[in-house]
Amino acid sequence: MTQRERQLLNWIKENPLISQQELADKAGITRSSVAVHISNLMKKGYITGKGYIVHTAPYVTVVGGVNMDIGGWPGEVPVMQDSNPGVVRMSLGGVGRNIAHNMALLGMDVRLLTVFGDDINAQKIAASCGELGIDISQSPIIPEGRTSTYLFITDEKGDMALAVSDMEIYKHLTPQLLAQRQTLLNASQAVVLDTNIPAESIEWLADHCAAPLFADPVSTAKAVKLKPVLGKLHTLKPNRIEAELLSGVKITDDASLRKAAETLLDTGLHRVFISLGSDGVFAADRSGQQVQLPPLPGAMVNTTGCGDAFMAAITWAYLQGTDLTDTAKAGLAASVIAMESAETINPAMSEDALRQRAAFSK
Repeated sequence: MTQRERQLLNWIKENPLISQQELADKAGITRSSVAVHISNLMKKGYITGKGYIVHTAPYVTVVGGVNMDIGGWPGEVPVMQDSNPGVVRMSLGGVGRNIAHNMALLGMDVRLLTVFGDDINAQKIAASCGELGIDISQSPIIPEGRTSTYLFITDEKGDMALAVSDMEIYKHLTPQLLAQRQTLLNASQAVVLDTNIPAESIEWLADHCAAPLFADPVSTAKAVKLKPVLGKLHTLKPNRIEAELLSGVKITDDASLRKAAETLLDTGLHRVFISLGSDGVFAADRSGQQVQLPPLPGAMVNTTGCGDAFMAAITWAYLQGTDLTDTAKAGLAASVIAMESAETINPAMSEDALRQRAAFSK
């Protein structure tokens, strides 16, 4: 679905009896152009019959990782090969789960497609998803499997000393598993994926999923999985280093930043939002529109969940039919809300809070 089609569909949902001329006036286009867009929406199954009977597909599916994070902080200088008094905490994580959590707080209907181990960590994550209203009914439990777990220990200053990542379970998130859930995927308004899933599963989604694909590269090590499918994605959200890796363009100034974005879009990618950290975000789409926005003001407490919140917000904005600039504003707003919490997911995240911080154009 194009941005214009999304915009028209939202207006039709608000007023199913709206005329084509009224739609044309609202959009600033001709009535004949509206007729073409409505015809396309009918062919795609979003509108059925006369009077604009809207066939709703009101959910988003996230395909990606869920994690149990376990962290240890010794009270004093750690003694190797010995037991050290300190603090141990467990928290729920995983890029896919974090994105879905933010989406739920933004009022979206979310389906999370992942794989769980047959253990107590899966039970804890499932209970949290139930409280948030995140549907995990299509996510299987792997017999004798271990739910993805990240274990880390810091030194007395809080710097990383050692970490162990157990993500072997994602080998079970296969193309075959996805194919069995193709109806769920195709009926989504958007499918968001992270690169914790196998490369062959990402390729399957790119080749078979009818819904627009939004991709989070996660890290430079995992971002390479997206290279073969860039032209089949709708939206990509890399940071500066990931954008360099995927475009092959070293970003050193504004000109090279634009070149990197244009190179990515030349693959067939529809939109790209390059996170620039403290410098904000650069966004571009295939229509030639480009925008660079500075970060929004906020009190920095914890930046861990900013990227996940950004992805959730630009997906939310897509469903609202916003333009490129307002979509980028939504991402920045969500990032700053996330940054102001000690937790990875700020419980204060909401649609109202996002709108207030984004200050969308009229």
